[in-house]
This record gives sequence, C-alpha cells and structure tokens, in this order.
Amino acid sequence: MHGRVAVITGAAGNLGRMIADTLAEMGAALILVDINKPAVEELCKNLILKWGVKSEFYACNLEDQAERLNFVNYVLSSYSNINILVNNAAFIGSSDLTGWNVPFLHQKVETWRRVMEVNLIAIFDLCQGLYPAMEQSEGSSIVNIASIYGVSGPDWSLYEGLDMGNPASYSASKGGLVQLNRWLATTLAPSIRVNSISPGGIFRGQPKQFIERYEVRTPLKRMAKEEDFRGGIAYLTSDLSNYVTGQNLIIDGGWGAW
Repeated sequence: MHGRVAVITGAAGNLGRMIADTLAEMGAALILVDINKPAVEELCKNLILKWGVKSEFYACNLEDQAERLNFVNYVLSSYSNINILVNNAAFIGSSDLTGWNVPFLHQKVETWRRVMEVNLIAIFDLCQGLYPAMEQSEGSSIVNIASIYGVSGPDWSLYEGLDMGNPASYSASKGGLVQLNRWLATTLAPSIRVNSISPGGIFRGQPKQFIERYEVRTPLKRMAKEEDFRGGIAYLTSDLSNYVTGQNLIIDGGWGAW
C-alpha cells in the first residue's frame, strides 16, 4: 500500500478506527473523515505515531451535501491520485431520535430521509466526486460497508422484551447499498473495483439477553468484534483482490447460513 492514498469515512467510529489502523499498517497514506473533529484528530495523530504514515483528518457532516462538496473539492485540489475509498460512515440514529428505534407504525418518513442521505446518497456523491482522482490511479478500489440487514430480514425474537430495535430505513438503506455496489462495479470497471462488506452483529455492550440469543443463532457462537473485519478490509482494498469486483463479502460468523 506504500504510495497509495486512502479516504475513510466514519473513521473515528469503532469500525472506522480498525479500518484506518489496517490501512496504515499496510503503508497507505490516509485521509480520515468524520463528523467528530476531536476524535478524528486524535486518531490521526495516533496513527502517525504508531505507523509513521502520512495522515490527515477532515471534519465533515456527510448528511450535508454542501459539506460533502467542499470535501471533494479539497481532495481533488490537494491530491493527484486517490487509490482507495472506504465508505464506512453510516446513519445509525439514537434512542431519542423521533421515529427511529420505535415500532413500525411509529417510524417516521423524516427519519427515512436522513438515513438515505447518509447511507446511500452521500456514498453515491463521494464515489462520483472522487472518480476523477481514482480513475487513473493504480489499484483503485472502493469498499462500501453494508450490513447483514441489507441481505436478510430481522429475527424479531432477538429483540423481545428489550429496548432495542431494527428500523426499516436502516435495512432498506443497506440493501440499497448492496445493489448500488453492483451498479458501480459494472459502471466503473475496469479502472475501479467496487465491493462491499456486510458485517454481522458487532459486540457493543448490548443487553446480556440479546447477546445470548444472538450467540445461539450464530454458528460460531459469538458476536463479531472489530478485529474480525481486518482481513476483509486488507483483502478488498489491496491487490490481493485484483480480479474481484461487484461482490458483497458477508462476515457474520455464519449467521446467514441458516
């Protein structure tokens, strides 16, 4: 990866940090994008100290099209080549967001619009905007972070009696991303490869009852951890996957095999 430049969105999140660390270890220069400026700035400094790579951060609210355009213009004016784009940022909402983590009849169209803006429209926007810098670059690869809920429906027995949910808009956005992934792969070939990773449930301190139910339903008998996706990221962003495009790599401990 030495000599290659990678853009990573949502870099300050748990999964984003692992992605950034993986590509830094492989020698790529990094452009780390996140809405949380203090967190992404700290991550940037730590990766420079740890791996000695060139790294910079850019604070951007990907829900705002004007901010996305400013970011794209900055990258195109500052870099002659971009080799890797990892679209990791996602709208995941919060428990106090109106119309989000609520039963079907209470989910709101306004929240749908916010989810689609970040999880689908922003990704298309960045792929389109950064295309001029990626088209002529060596080993250009786009990796989109989707979800098992983009290919499978929710098992509601996991959530019974718990203050947890599975919003329709999130699943729809990730399903749309899996299909956008295929569309981009055939459209941007042969100069740019486009693949996605669909993670299974990642341990984030969920209620014990949920974890136990999830583990029973998963052949490998545990939830995922960030490290489980390091190999997939290294594979799809590097020349190891030179003949792979349009694929959705499901990393879920076998959750979808049943």
